[in-house]
Amino acid sequence: MQTYDAIVVGSGISGGWAAKELCENGLKTLVLERGPNVEHIKDYPSAFMNPWDFPHHLKNTEKEKVESPVASKTFTEGNKHFFVSDKEHPYIQDKPFAWIRGYQVGGRSLTWGRQCYRMSDLDFEANAKDGYGVDWPIRYKDIAPWYDYVENYIGVSGQSEGLHQLPDGKFLPPLELNCVENDFAQKVKKQYNDRVVTIARVANLTRGWNGRGPCQLRNLCDRGCPFGGYFSSNASTLPAAAITGNLTLLPNSLVTEIIYDEIKSKVTGVRVMDAQTKKVTEYFSKIIFINASTIATAGILLKSVSKRFPNGLGNSSGQVGRNLMDHFTFSGATGEHEGLKDKYYYGRRPSGIYVPRFRNISPQTMRKDFVRGYGFQGVGERLTWSDVNAPEEEFGVSLKQKLSNPGPWQMTLGTYGETLPYEKNGITLDKEKVDQWSQPIIRISMDYGENENAMRKDGIQSSIEMMEKTGMKNIKVFDFRNPPGSAIHEMGTVRMGRDPKTSVLNEYNQMHEAKNVFITDGSCMVSAGCQNPSLTYMALTARACNYAINELKKMNL
Repeated sequence: MQTYDAIVVGSGISGGWAAKELCENGLKTLVLERGPNVEHIKDYPSAFMNPWDFPHHLKNTEKEKVESPVASKTFTEGNKHFFVSDKEHPYIQDKPFAWIRGYQVGGRSLTWGRQCYRMSDLDFEANAKDGYGVDWPIRYKDIAPWYDYVENYIGVSGQSEGLHQLPDGKFLPPLELNCVENDFAQKVKKQYNDRVVTIARVANLTRGWNGRGPCQLRNLCDRGCPFGGYFSSNASTLPAAAITGNLTLLPNSLVTEIIYDEIKSKVTGVRVMDAQTKKVTEYFSKIIFINASTIATAGILLKSVSKRFPNGLGNSSGQVGRNLMDHFTFSGATGEHEGLKDKYYYGRRPSGIYVPRFRNISPQTMRKDFVRGYGFQGVGERLTWSDVNAPEEEFGVSLKQKLSNPGPWQMTLGTYGETLPYEKNGITLDKEKVDQWSQPIIRISMDYGENENAMRKDGIQSSIEMMEKTGMKNIKVFDFRNPPGSAIHEMGTVRMGRDPKTSVLNEYNQMHEAKNVFITDGSCMVSAGCQNPSLTYMALTARACNYAINELKKMNL
C-alpha cells in the first residue's frame, strides 16, 4: 500500500500552492498530474525562439485548426505544446463552450494572463443581497490576510488606488502607463468621479523577488519564463515544495476516482491510471486536495460513486457540476487619439490598463437593467501604417518606408463582466461515450442570460462614452459574442456555502460530507465577481491548507 500524509490532484496554480503549503508544514505529499512533466527552464523549448525560427512563423496549420477547433483559437505555434488537443481530449458541447486546457505539470499557470485582483465584500455579499446563488460562507476580512500572504510570495506589481470595490494589495512597483494611456487616465479623472484608469495588477516582477526575476519584458510569458519573471507553479511553488524533501510528483497520472471506504465512512485515497500504460494504481492518504480545475474536478467527483454517494462524492445536495460561470469578454470599443504624434514607446510591457468596476457599487451608480458589474481591460498603442490602411499590391522600398512611419495612437477598452451563478449552467458525464482512457466524456452546457446581455450592452455604451468624453476620434465598436469559456476563467460547479443541503464545501473549502477532502480550485467559487480569479484561488488554497494542517494536528481528520 502506497500511503502519504496528503494527496494533491492537479499541479496548476492552486495545486502548486497546496503542494507548497503541505510540504513546508512537514506532510509527505503526493502530487498527481495527468499530463507530462515540465521542468522549469529545461522544458521551455520555444522560450528564446524568434518568429522566423518557427516553420509557420507562429501561425497554426489548417490541420491544427481542424483537430483543435477550440484550442487553436488560443494557442500559437510558439506555445501549442502547453495546450490540450481537442481531438485527443474530446468533450461534448450541449451549448457552445470553449474549454481551454493545459495538461502538464504546472497546468495553465504556464500560460495564464497573470492579472491579479482581490475580491471585496461587494462580491462576497452579492449573492445574499440580490438573491442569485447562495451566500458565501466567508467575507473579505476572512481572506484578506491570505491575500497578503500570497501576494508577498508571488510578487504582484501594481498601483494602490484606495477603492472599496477593488481592495489594494501588497504591491511591487507598478509598470508604467504609456503616454496615450496616461493622457486617457487624466482625462477620465477630470470627466468622471466614479471611474479610475490604473495600470493592470500583474504577477510579473518589476524587481527580483524571492529568488526569481525580474521580468525581462519580453512578452513571451506563455512559452514559459526561464527567468521566473512571472509566477508559475513550475518556477515557484513546486520547487519550494520539492526542496523540503516531502514532495513526490507523479506526471502522467490520471485520477479516475476518489476512494470512499464504506466501512470507515471516509475517503481513504485515489484510484489513478497511468496515462501512457493505462495501469491502475491506488494511493492512500489522510487528506486529499482536489485541484484538477473547475470542470475536471466536478467530473472526478461525479465519477466517484459509492453506496453512500450514488450520485458522486459529496453530492447529496445535487450541486456538483452545477452553477458553472465564466466572465464574458470581447466586447467594447476603440478610439484614435489625434495628438501625441511626436511620442512613441520603448520596449514591451506584459500588461495593459484596468478600469475597476463602477456600476452598482453605490446608490448613485445603481442600474435597473442588471445586477453586479464589469470592469474594463485595455491598452493604448501606436498603430502601424498597415493597421489603418488596406493592403496594397506593393513591395520593396516604398512599402518599407510606409511601414516604418507609425500611424495614430489608439485606445482599446474591453468589457470583463460578471456571470451570475445559474444552476442550469454546468457539466454532466455522458452515459455512453468514453475517451481513450475509458473515462466518461464530459458534457458542458452553459449560456449567458438576460443579465449578462444587458451588462454587455452597457459595457459597449460606456466604452463609447468614455472614448467620446476623452476626445477620441474614429470610434469603433467590437462585439465578438465569443462563447462562454473564452475568458478561460471557468469557475463554480462545487460551490462553498453555509448549508450542506445547498452547497458542497464549507467556509474552509472542506467537503461537508467528506471532512478530509478539500477543494480549492475555481470549482469552489460561489460567485464570479468581475475580477480575474486566480489570486482568489491561491488565497483560498493557502487558507484551507492552514486549516487542514491544524485539524490534522488536533486529530480531527
